[in-house]
Amino acid sequence: MRKIVWLSSLFFLLLLLGACGEKSQEEVVQDLDNKLQDMTGYKGKASMTLETGEEPRTYDVDIWHLQNETNKYYKVDLKNEEEEQNQMIIRNDDGVFVLTPALNKSFRFQSDWPNNNSQVYLYESLISDILMDAERTFAIHEDTYVFETKTNYQNKNLHHQEIVLDSKSLRPETVKIYDSDYKLLVSVEFSDFEEDATFDENDFDTDKNMTAANLGEVPASTEEEPANFDVVYPAFEPQGTELSDTEETMTETGKKVVLSYTGDKSFTIIEKAEQIEPAMASVDVGAGEPVNLDFAVGAQTDDSLTWTNEGVEYFLASKDLTMEEMAAIARSMNHSTESVK
Repeated sequence: MRKIVWLSSLFFLLLLLGACGEKSQEEVVQDLDNKLQDMTGYKGKASMTLETGEEPRTYDVDIWHLQNETNKYYKVDLKNEEEEQNQMIIRNDDGVFVLTPALNKSFRFQSDWPNNNSQVYLYESLISDILMDAERTFAIHEDTYVFETKTNYQNKNLHHQEIVLDSKSLRPETVKIYDSDYKLLVSVEFSDFEEDATFDENDFDTDKNMTAANLGEVPASTEEEPANFDVVYPAFEPQGTELSDTEETMTETGKKVVLSYTGDKSFTIIEKAEQIEPAMASVDVGAGEPVNLDFAVGAQTDDSLTWTNEGVEYFLASKDLTMEEMAAIARSMNHSTESVK
């Protein structure tokens, strides 16, 4: 009789230890799948550091997401203390928008963003990357779960990523993205994350967000002297393509430069001094999407890419380049290797 009691006690103890033990990868993945299916929205704050330029560039990122039966709403607010032109990406019932409040200007897309690519600061995108990668790795470190997965970013140099989640709540803690040689390119650290957040009716309205971003700021004059700037040439040129012509003119608002590249992958770049719109201006680009250029968010279509940087507006147009090639050219224009006054 004692033997039976002892065996029963041992069996109960083993069950108790098993219940208190660490979860398996399959159990964690199932929990993440359930969380993704039940998600209604969240608010998050993060610090994102880009190691892709000559110097690290850090952004404060506010992420708002609301999901209901009919649509998904997003607001991603990117701020850098050293830059005057902070930007927002908004998705609402009217489409997807890239806002540059300092210029009082927005670009509107008909786009499936953010579903078409990985997004390092969106929680549901990180969960999807984990779920979709059958070759992911999994580890438990202290009070966190650590996943390493493949990526689907617009920038193909972003090869794989390490995603760290809190083991109790499964909330995101850090994300690190590496190239194929395990060189760190992007890191994101979440400082705050609130699930099942509440939102006001107009939190994703473009007009309201543009006004709020400019509230308290003194509008810059739109009647300044014509602006001058240094011409920036792309450090990256597709093979078989070369600069064939540079045309420089001076307009009422400032200098304008047209760079013409010819060859197998011909393209044109127009550079001109940026202008602050007296009233909010929205440019409808049709089918397209926001593209992360590391130093700016650009507006991209199948045959064009527009962005602003350090007081200059850039427009790249081509019938020969892929969207990835256009973005690579734009990224290479952050730091000029040669310039003309």
